[in-house]
Amino acid sequence: MAKTRALRRRIRSVENISQVTRTMEMVSTSKLKRAQDRVVGARPYAQALAETIADLLSPELTERFPLLRQPAPPAKGGPRRAAVLLVTSNRGLAGAFNANLIRAAVQRERELVAQGLEVDLLAVGKKGINYFKFVRRPLALARLDIGDRPQAHHATELAQPLIDRFEAGELASFDVVYAHFKSALSTPPVVERILPIVPGGTEAQRHGGTEGRGRPANFIVKPGADELVGALLPLYVRNMVFRALVETAASEHGARRTAMKNATDNAGEMLDLLRRTYNRARQGQITQELAEIVGGAEALRG
Repeated sequence: MAKTRALRRRIRSVENISQVTRTMEMVSTSKLKRAQDRVVGARPYAQALAETIADLLSPELTERFPLLRQPAPPAKGGPRRAAVLLVTSNRGLAGAFNANLIRAAVQRERELVAQGLEVDLLAVGKKGINYFKFVRRPLALARLDIGDRPQAHHATELAQPLIDRFEAGELASFDVVYAHFKSALSTPPVVERILPIVPGGTEAQRHGGTEGRGRPANFIVKPGADELVGALLPLYVRNMVFRALVETAASEHGARRTAMKNATDNAGEMLDLLRRTYNRARQGQITQELAEIVGGAEALRG
């Protein structure tokens, strides 16, 4: 009797958990569609910016803009500090999503330290911030207020201080670690070099089909190319940060949807097993009670 009671309690518990995970899966599915639309809208703009800058640039212009210059190594008098921006989510229950991002950021920090640089780590999202608090790693910046619906002004607030420091010669590089949204099932962590700017776009953009086209033969620029490049470079950096925020938000919903679907499926399998076990235990209990009744009747008859 005690065994069947325990099984009933466990069945009710798993049913309740299954309802929660199914609801969370439905919520993430609904949020994923909106976040995916934002990613699709942000990518062409970033690609067009990279292509336009690559078209306008020439060797003489490259030397005139600090955001394009490759700093000297620390051993030769170059800047000794680098910045790494880690973008994670504020909530969990998304499988290994945040753990993979944190692991990529830690690995990038080790690589920069091996190059003789001191790393300023900036974190967006509660999960990343909590991890570095746990390991007692001080952060140069911690933002919890951006959430899963980032705005353009959030990217500006993150990027502009780093742009100013890089132009002043205080930073050797600026990398961002975020989740690249390929599909709801594939959201790998990506480490992208934002500063100094590489003409033609980042490695991820080139793999996505964006190549620097080179300056066309009949390219007429008004106003001058230097004015346009000077205005586009900071815009490009801010847009890259914004795209990292948007893609991570979409990736979070995709990862959570996948994790909750797997949890719901596992709960269904567990319920089937528990119900079969309960039915066998109940059948055995009924058989034992019948045997006791028959045995008692036979004892009274004899």
